[in-house]
Amino acid sequence: MAFTPAKWPRKLRSQEWYGGTSRDTIYHRGWLKNQGYPNDLFDGRPVIGIMNTWSDLTPCNGHLRELSEKVKAGIWEAGGFPVEVPAFSASENTFRPTAMMYRNLAALSVEEQMRGQPIDGAVLLVGCDKTTPSLLMAAASTDLPSIVVTGGPMLNGYFRGERVGSGTHLWKFSEAVKAGEMTQEEFLEAEQSMSRSSGTCNTMGTASTMASMAEALGMALSGNAAIPAVDSRRRVMAQLSGRRIVQMVKDDLKPSDIMTKSAFENAIRCNGAIGGSTNAVIHLLAIAGRVGIDLNLDDWDRCGRDVATIVNLMPSGKYLMEEFFYAGGLPVVLKRLGEGGQLHKSALTVSGQSIWDEVKDVTNWNEDVILPLDNALTTQGGIAVLKGNLAPNGAVVKPSAASANLLKHRGRAVVFEDIDDYKEKIADDALDIDETCVMVLKNCGPKGYPGMAEVGNMGLPAKVLKKGITDMVRISDARMSGTAYGTVILHTSPEAAAGGPLAVVQSGDMIELDVEARRLHLDISDEELATRLAAWTPRHQPPSGGYEWLHQAHVEGADTGADLDFLKGCRGSAVGKDSH
Repeated sequence: MAFTPAKWPRKLRSQEWYGGTSRDTIYHRGWLKNQGYPNDLFDGRPVIGIMNTWSDLTPCNGHLRELSEKVKAGIWEAGGFPVEVPAFSASENTFRPTAMMYRNLAALSVEEQMRGQPIDGAVLLVGCDKTTPSLLMAAASTDLPSIVVTGGPMLNGYFRGERVGSGTHLWKFSEAVKAGEMTQEEFLEAEQSMSRSSGTCNTMGTASTMASMAEALGMALSGNAAIPAVDSRRRVMAQLSGRRIVQMVKDDLKPSDIMTKSAFENAIRCNGAIGGSTNAVIHLLAIAGRVGIDLNLDDWDRCGRDVATIVNLMPSGKYLMEEFFYAGGLPVVLKRLGEGGQLHKSALTVSGQSIWDEVKDVTNWNEDVILPLDNALTTQGGIAVLKGNLAPNGAVVKPSAASANLLKHRGRAVVFEDIDDYKEKIADDALDIDETCVMVLKNCGPKGYPGMAEVGNMGLPAKVLKKGITDMVRISDARMSGTAYGTVILHTSPEAAAGGPLAVVQSGDMIELDVEARRLHLDISDEELATRLAAWTPRHQPPSGGYEWLHQAHVEGADTGADLDFLKGCRGSAVGKDSH
C-alpha cells in the first residue's frame, strides 16, 4: 500500500535535507533532481537506501544489481523513494590478506553512509561472507530501520555423478591430489562444476550461515536464507522486502527492537541445528557489540551445547543448499527448535510478527535433508567453546564437522610459527609428523596474519594422506572457511601475536583436547608456561601506517568479535548541522 505524506506519523529524517524552501534544502533537493526525479518525490515520502554490495570482484554478489531493481520496484509500490548506494564489498574470494581484515572497515564505511545521507531506512543487499555481518554491524550502529536481502546460494554442482559443494570439495579434491588419488587434470576438470550459477557457496558455508543468522535474528523475511540465487522466488523475496521496509519506516521498527538478547540466543541455537560456520561466532559477537547486547562465548556454549544438528548439508552432511530450500529451508529448522523448547517464540522480526508466528505452520518436505531429532547428524551440535591454559579466553571447534575419534585426543605438537613457515615445511617428507600429532599454527589471529585469515584448516602432510588418513587435530588462532571440515580448533584466544599462550607452544610439547569436557591443555607446568611467556617477544613488527596500522592498533580479540574497539556500541543516526 502506498502512503501519502499526510499519513506519516512524524517528520521523516530525510526531510532534514529535502523539506522546506531554504537555500540548504534547495541545494540538496535541486542537485538530485538532475536525475529526472519529479518534485512530489520530495514531499515527505520515505527515502530508502539500498546498500548494495555488488562488485565485479565479489563474484558471490555479482547478480545484486539485477536484484536491486526488484527491491526498488517493491519500494516504489509501497510509496517509498528508493536510492541505490554502492557499499564497500569485501570478497572472501579475492581480498588479500583476507576479507576479514576489511569487515570492520566495511562496517565503518556503510555506517557513515547511512548516517551522513538523507535516508529513512535501509535495505541491506548482501551475499558474500563478510558483507552480511558488516552491513548488519553498520545498521546496528545507526539503528535506522533496516532489512536484510541476501543474494542466495548457487545451484548444485556435479562432477562425474557426485554432488560438488563449493569450498568443501575444493579442500577434498586438493587433499586427494596430494594423496595420489586424483590427478591435477581431473582437479581442473572438477573446477568447472564448482560454480554453476550466480550466488554464494552452495554448502552451509559462512555465506549461507550468515544468511541463516540474519533470518534467525529476525532481520530478514521468513524464508529468505535458502532460496537459490537464480530462482525467480529470490527476486520475489527482494521485491517483498522492498515493500516491507517502507512500512518498517512508518512503524519506526529498528534493529534494536529486533536484535535483542533473545534473538541472539535463537540465532546461536539455529547455528547448531544447521551445522553452521564457526565464523558465525565472531560475527554475531561483533553485531551484538554494536547493538549493545552482552553476548559472549559462554552464551555460545550454553545455548548451543544441547542443540542437535539436523540439517544434512555439506560440510557436515551430504546435501547442498538447493535441496535445503526444496525441503522447506530455515523456517522448518526454526519450527523444530520451537517444538523442542529451544526457541524464544515471541522474538520480533522485520515482518512485524513474532518468529513463531512466521514458522509454526510450515512443512518439512524432505526428512533426509532436514532430519528428525532421532536421526540427527549429532545430538550435540553447535559450536563447542574450549578453555584451558592454552586458551584462557576460549577457542572454538565445530563438532559436527570433526572426527568423533579425535574429539578426545592427546598428541605431540608440531609447530608452525606462521603461515609461511607452514607452507615451507608441510611438503617436506623429513618433517617429523604422523597422524597422532597435533598441528599448531601461530600468528594468524586478528593482529597476527593480519586480519585472521581462513587458514586454520591446514592441509595434512602428503605422507599422512597417503596412509588413508584424512583428519588430524589442528589448533590455531586463525579462522576456517565455513565450507571446510575436520577436527580443527580455531580462534584460540588470546592470539599468539598478542602474547597468548599459543605463542610459546614448542614442537614436542604434549597437548590434550577433550571436547566433551571443553578442555584444551598444554601439558607443561604453570611455572614453565610463565617462564616462556616472560621471555616471549613479537615475531613481526607492527605496520607504520594506513588502514593496516589502524586495524592492528584497535582490533579486539576473536573472543569478543574482533571488532575495532572504538566502533562498539550504537551511535545513532544523528548528524551535525548543514554547512551549506
